[in-house]
Amino acid sequence: MKAVRYDGPNSFSIAEVPTPQPSAGEVLIKVTQAGVCGTDLHVHHGGFGAQFPLTPGHEVVGTVAALGDDSDRFRVGQQVTVNPNIPCGRCRYCLSGRIILCENLRNIGVSLDGFFAEYACVPEQLVFSVEGLTVETAVFTEPTACAMHGIETLDIRPGSTAAVLGSGPTGLLLAQLIASGGASSITVASDKAFQLEVARALGATNTVLMQRGDPKRNFKALSDASGGIGFDIVVEATGAVEVGNICLPLTANGGTMLVYGVTNPEDRLAISPYDMFRRELTIKGSFAEMTSFGAAIDFLRAGRVHTEPIISHRFGLDEYGTALDTIRRDPMAHKVVVTA
Repeated sequence: MKAVRYDGPNSFSIAEVPTPQPSAGEVLIKVTQAGVCGTDLHVHHGGFGAQFPLTPGHEVVGTVAALGDDSDRFRVGQQVTVNPNIPCGRCRYCLSGRIILCENLRNIGVSLDGFFAEYACVPEQLVFSVEGLTVETAVFTEPTACAMHGIETLDIRPGSTAAVLGSGPTGLLLAQLIASGGASSITVASDKAFQLEVARALGATNTVLMQRGDPKRNFKALSDASGGIGFDIVVEATGAVEVGNICLPLTANGGTMLVYGVTNPEDRLAISPYDMFRRELTIKGSFAEMTSFGAAIDFLRAGRVHTEPIISHRFGLDEYGTALDTIRRDPMAHKVVVTA
């Protein structure tokens, strides 16, 4: 079979490798489509805990091609997706039920071979049925599950106002879920006008066009959009420090800032401890997800989250390099997917 194979950071090829065979308790999946996201760019450069050699890819929809012994939850031909996160089950966090904090977390597509391949073999317990969903919707299950964990982390108060800074695929998923979670208004901010059009089509109450390199202007535009009082919830969904630095000042008294975008480990935000103290602000992080796949699929099935307008580019497996370049360089790129 064909697969993307990295032998180190920034070094990959489309290689012929043996098709994996399912052992007991495993499922062989024929990949239909795999999503490309910002994490894959971090992995490309050797970040985010990437371990080489590696086939990346952690967002997948496919069909069951074969079942190992003792695998009986699925049938051959069934459309499925996969939760790529595997806790160790032995560390102090796992043993106390906080598996998202697992000290020995393994991730398909990051530390284990992933889905930019024609086939992939995974433990049965990581597999979920997405029968009845279109391929274009089912491929969003993993990012929707991550956004769902963000909503669980926020614990939204009904009637809250919210701003999501960043209109990439995850930002738009978050905006929809925050609205479903009880917020009364959602403002989406971005430096990409075409993505803001998509945000409005998906139900954003208000949108703000930001300008790169002008944080003062961006802060004023967003502050004005809040009526000058800030937002109860402010989500940083870009991974850009200049955006992160205006989030806490935009947070209303008693409100919460959620750090969702992936930054570099060495990045730092400027935060006033006095501001946090005096205005009783909260900062939360949302890393990934561990137990949100079922809820995400239910929301996608019910039409509570819409994905149709978000995919902008499709590439074949042989065009994986072009897919990465599109995310990095094409100003009209939104969600990019690879078809096997």
